[in-house]
Amino acid sequence: MAALSDRFTTAKRVVIKIGSALLVDGETGKLRKSWLSALAEDISVMRERGQEVLIVSSGSIALGRQILKLKSGVLKLEESQAAAAAGQIQLAHAYQEFLGIYDLNVAQILLTLGDTEERRRYLNARSTLSTLLSLGAVPVINENDTIATSEIRYGDNDRLAARVAQMIGADCLVLLSDVDGLYKEDPSQNPDAEFISEVSNLTEDILSMAGGVQTDVGSGGMVTKLKAAQIAMAAGCHMYIASGTIQHPLTAIERGARTTCFVAADTPRSARKKWIAGGLSTQGTYCVDAGALQALSRGTSLLPAGVTKVIGTFERGDLIAIEGPHGEELGRGLTAYSSEDALRIIGHKSSEIAKILGYSGRDEIVHRDELVLD
Repeated sequence: MAALSDRFTTAKRVVIKIGSALLVDGETGKLRKSWLSALAEDISVMRERGQEVLIVSSGSIALGRQILKLKSGVLKLEESQAAAAAGQIQLAHAYQEFLGIYDLNVAQILLTLGDTEERRRYLNARSTLSTLLSLGAVPVINENDTIATSEIRYGDNDRLAARVAQMIGADCLVLLSDVDGLYKEDPSQNPDAEFISEVSNLTEDILSMAGGVQTDVGSGGMVTKLKAAQIAMAAGCHMYIASGTIQHPLTAIERGARTTCFVAADTPRSARKKWIAGGLSTQGTYCVDAGALQALSRGTSLLPAGVTKVIGTFERGDLIAIEGPHGEELGRGLTAYSSEDALRIIGHKSSEIAKILGYSGRDEIVHRDELVLD
């Protein structure tokens, strides 16, 4: 049987979520530089073997409260937002400094859960992240805590990390935490609690094992981690809960350290295809000619040149039906263009899109990865 760590080492695209308690010393409120230095070295090893890496990092509030000399204990909402604004600068600089040692470029992205759920913002964020990865950068993502009030209250970077993994089609999500995985009972209350190394089905029994918040500087807990697992597994992404309290935590996973692996049944691509196929309603229709029909049957994308008619009003990213020359439904997919722009480019070559629209969009009107044929 393959080692549990294989899903981590063979993943092409990995999201790593880092909790506040790992980055920030609970007593001093200062960055744990030696730990971050070791993590950067781990990430450089992953990049050398061809893996793409994205980081979802907590820590801005924990760092900012020390910078602004805020009192210990629970902060008021406006104090949390102020701390986030001050701490985010130091957090981004720290990642730039330590990853830069290995000639890795860093890009900062601030998101809220709303950015991953509202369709247009989702598409823009996904496009930016995909471009950064194609250019070899390491995106460092954090919640936009200065405006995301509900996230500050509930501490949901675990779920945000899962949404990011879903958004960019990651193969693997790693939640580094102060716990090394899932136990049947709270190990702080019962040292003999049974450890669970692999989960392939999130049953009610598994979900009921979640405890409460475990750290002072962080605001998440096992509940948010299991919610993240639900999102990740549904997107075809394996997820690990692993201890980050040691030096070189990613190397430790590779070498077989104890973790809980939540095993997805599908790949990201097949999970996305199922989601498209299962969409309840389409927002419009593309009618295609015989040449496009033949090309689609060979597994290609749908190009504007092969579309003869646009029916309905829709926006980029909406679910569209594809119809053949005789009105027969061929399948469905996600459109790369709004109906307004699609009407202008159908029947034209992809090389003409920029001239017609005034901007350079995708060559495909529906990409094959976002197309499901009947």
